[in-house]
Amino acid sequence: MASTLCRLIGVLILVNFAAVHARIPTTLDGPFPPVTVPFDQSLRGKAVDLPDTDPRVRRRVKGFEPEQISVALSFSFDSVWISWITGEFQIGYYIKPLNPKTVSSVVRYGTLRYPLSHKATGDSIVYNQLYPFQGLQNYTSGIIHHVRLTDGDITENGLKPSTRYYYRCGDPAIAMSNIYSFTTMPVSGPRSYPSKIGIIGDLGLTYNSTTTINHLISNKPDLMLLVGDITYANQYLTNGTGSDCYTCSFPQTPIHETYQPRWDYWGRFMQNLVSKVPMMVIEGNHEIEEQAEGKKFVAYSSRFAFPSSESRSGSTFYYSYNAGGIHFIMLGAYAAYNKSAHQYKWLERDLAEVDRSITPWLIAAWHPPWYSSYKAHYREVECMRQEMEELLYSYGVDIVFTGHVHAYERSNRVYNYTLDPCGPVHIMVGDGGNREKMAIEHADAPGNCPEPSTTPDRFMGGFCATNFSFGPAAGKFCWDRQPDYSAFRESSFGHGILEVKNETWALWTWYRNQDARYKSGDQIYIVRQPDKCPNLSGKTKLWSAAR
Repeated sequence: MASTLCRLIGVLILVNFAAVHARIPTTLDGPFPPVTVPFDQSLRGKAVDLPDTDPRVRRRVKGFEPEQISVALSFSFDSVWISWITGEFQIGYYIKPLNPKTVSSVVRYGTLRYPLSHKATGDSIVYNQLYPFQGLQNYTSGIIHHVRLTDGDITENGLKPSTRYYYRCGDPAIAMSNIYSFTTMPVSGPRSYPSKIGIIGDLGLTYNSTTTINHLISNKPDLMLLVGDITYANQYLTNGTGSDCYTCSFPQTPIHETYQPRWDYWGRFMQNLVSKVPMMVIEGNHEIEEQAEGKKFVAYSSRFAFPSSESRSGSTFYYSYNAGGIHFIMLGAYAAYNKSAHQYKWLERDLAEVDRSITPWLIAAWHPPWYSSYKAHYREVECMRQEMEELLYSYGVDIVFTGHVHAYERSNRVYNYTLDPCGPVHIMVGDGGNREKMAIEHADAPGNCPEPSTTPDRFMGGFCATNFSFGPAAGKFCWDRQPDYSAFRESSFGHGILEVKNETWALWTWYRNQDARYKSGDQIYIVRQPDKCPNLSGKTKLWSAAR
């Protein structure tokens, strides 16, 4: 009787599994004919920033009590970073930076809420945003603390995998935070994965952004990736006057100004999520924030904790980490990436050390997309693609996440603009909800193809985008129809969830803000084929020949 029941249960599980796969397409069914979802005009005009009077962004602590608390991953499950800010920022013509040595950086933590029997200490900094021009206000931050809970704090091997830890942070002699909790990543292995990974980009702090985050929270992610363009503080002058288009509204400013308090507003709003769920970020163009002495990316590099040392990159612009059986590589489009650059050489070493028997999935993320069919930022990062694509392809990167273009687009498997069953799936999620609104024009629409010389970004290298020399668009700079590499595109705000099921299957779901929270706008199983696509080098067969 028991054996018959077990067989029946097994049959039901297989039937259910088959039914699920019958409803949701897989990359094995591809390549797919291109799909464009018509733009809903009613969604265009709702990206309005939260004002500084909104209770979600106002300072709710006193004195040197911790605020803007967040968690980030280290290289592996046995270590995490806790970050927070104490003290108030200052903005004005005359500022006096706080002394970070006056406040300690302490985290008390443990697997029980009471007592928090373990202690870790870390470092603190203050950063300034200075402008050497009359009439522009300067900024100095509160004290930013970063503490790594590391090897030896709990056991000889560090934090335990898949374990909830409770913590509070601050200076015990002044003020400690409330108690928060986080859960460590699973141990790295081919059958061990975070349940859900949230992917967002180009978020900002608008009413649409808050919807994006609320929907993301409802999906209960274990980890979150933010692929650049974080606060959009550089859409403002130093006096707090903002615009949807900075260069349109403020063409005569002597330098591209920012209003740094927007970073603090953003950190306060996000604390409810990122004090519990680890968030990993990579820089975008809105984090450049040039200031006195040519300094750039100061707020970005100061406010977040990165596993730069642990992954041996030594940089906040590119680094790597493991989350269960996934190896993530975060790359910097705004740092040198040519083959002689430190980033490229680090990437070579990092890829060479990946053991696909332990971390079968290899996922990369950076800010500007290599494959986008939208007019905005079209082929803007072609130099980076030409330098790095072959290397990532040769090691069998499975998925690439990007943002930058304020829309959603998913590619077929592609390499060098050619459909290729061993190329990664590129997923662009620049639709977080920022105040610049959505990208709606496609480069393949009549009259929309940009003039090639207008496409480079001066912060991302030289001019590399020329007319195609092969394929359906040969002799042209743009396709005259939706490109074959573009499987699905839609201009809507939203977020994505990645659920890695095992060493070869992962479910990707994109959710639109305007829909009910659990209704998907796009969904597909991404399937690895390591038997057909081992670590590649040189040429591979095209899709039609490999199927």
